Amino acid sequence: MSITVSQINKRFGSFAALDDVSLEFPSGELVALLGPSGCGKTTLLRIIAGLEQADSGDVSLDGVDAAGMHVRERAVGFVFQHYALFRHMSVFDNVAFGLRVKNRDQRPSETEIRRKVTDLLTLVQLDWLADRYPSQLSGGQRQRIALARALAVEPKVLLLDEPFGALDAKVRKELRRWLRQLHDELHITSIFVTHDQEEALEVADRVVLMDHGRIEQIGTPDEVYDHPASPFVYGFLGSVNLFHGRVDGQSLRVGEHAIDLPSHDLANDAAAVGYVRPHELQLLPDDGKTQGGLPARVLRITSSGALASVELSRGEGEGEHLEVTVFRDTLRQLGVKEGDRVRLKPQRVQVFSAESAAPLLAA
Repeated sequence: MSITVSQINKRFGSFAALDDVSLEFPSGELVALLGPSGCGKTTLLRIIAGLEQADSGDVSLDGVDAAGMHVRERAVGFVFQHYALFRHMSVFDNVAFGLRVKNRDQRPSETEIRRKVTDLLTLVQLDWLADRYPSQLSGGQRQRIALARALAVEPKVLLLDEPFGALDAKVRKELRRWLRQLHDELHITSIFVTHDQEEALEVADRVVLMDHGRIEQIGTPDEVYDHPASPFVYGFLGSVNLFHGRVDGQSLRVGEHAIDLPSHDLANDAAAVGYVRPHELQLLPDDGKTQGGLPARVLRITSSGALASVELSRGEGEGEHLEVTVFRDTLRQLGVKEGDRVRLKPQRVQVFSAESAAPLLAA
């Protein structure tokens, strides 16, 4: 089922939860709504489900206006962050619940229900827990049961609201991989809400970045990460180093130093901010042989697996803090240690006007 939302507006008192939001969700696609808390993600999800009414705008399901459709008519499966399983029911009965409460003329026979529930529990790899109760399951198992229950009524759309938010990091990562595999098997149009950028980039076909009730950018995970459309997107999708300066032709003048810029449309001498991710900064020893680059001092080095994170300071004292990510082997070859003077060469930089970056810097 394809979904189209057109010019959706929703306010709660003086707060604008959604501000003229228009989006298309093609059939069979897995889309992440990504953004900080309060940006409108869950409100949009609930409006699509029919659990919330927009102040204005339209929702269409397969080209049909959903305004007059009851929640049940929308063929939507909803999975919440906190499972919402019935504690007094077994795992089997939880999954069967949606089938057993259907109208009599639509309700499958008990034999058919048993077959279908067994198949779903096998699909989520938990058929061996059919007789257990929710209190006897781990958080990851409960969330998979909640997903099986949502799938039992054969929804045409699956909506997931922070589905892994209550789980620890290891379980969350395992379930992300599992959800992606499940979607590839079922091809149900799916929309999931998250504020975890790693989760969105790892799982989704497309990512919709939202902030203050508006759409900031839409694209594949690679598109939004490699080509952020705004300072907000750059800052939200992982760590970033900021270089404040003025445009000087195809360079950003940072004090007495210059950073080469790609093509841009900023006026000469305009105040600007260069954005460089930690892995896009080349770290070189300041041994008198290195030409160019910006001087900095190493404050701290921490390691995580094969990678090392190097915290640095530009200027005297603590100065402006920066971060570089390098392979530990590269760091060993360079012989760089805490307290050393180094040079930094951006390998890739994107520049925005200081005015457009101001709201992010003030946040």
